[in-house]
Amino acid sequence: MTQRLIGIVFLVLGGWALLAPRSVIALAIRPDYQSQDFLAVFAVACFGAQACLFALVAFTARFTKRTFLAYGIALLPFFVFNWWFYFRVPLLSEVGLLDFAGNAVMLALCWHGWRVAPE
Repeated sequence: MTQRLIGIVFLVLGGWALLAPRSVIALAIRPDYQSQDFLAVFAVACFGAQACLFALVAFTARFTKRTFLAYGIALLPFFVFNWWFYFRVPLLSEVGLLDFAGNAVMLALCWHGWRVAPE
């Protein structure tokens, strides 16, 4: 169940980026940094496609303690990314902090999964 909740975070946020990349740009990026150029829209959609792909992995793979631990550790640099692009280079809007919220939820789920998963 825990890994499926991680998959849901990826599916919801990734699906939004994949299916409505212009909306993600309009809502999650501050106006000074927005671009509706093809490459920007394409890049956001690709980001969403990758997230949806990982959602599929989270829904179908068998996570162990090691998987939850590795994934939790791998999430840590994303908090630096969120901090940097909200406070240092103000690219992300408040809506863009949904990424931070998603990462925080997934980190908590990794901690929970690590505690309850079999070796």
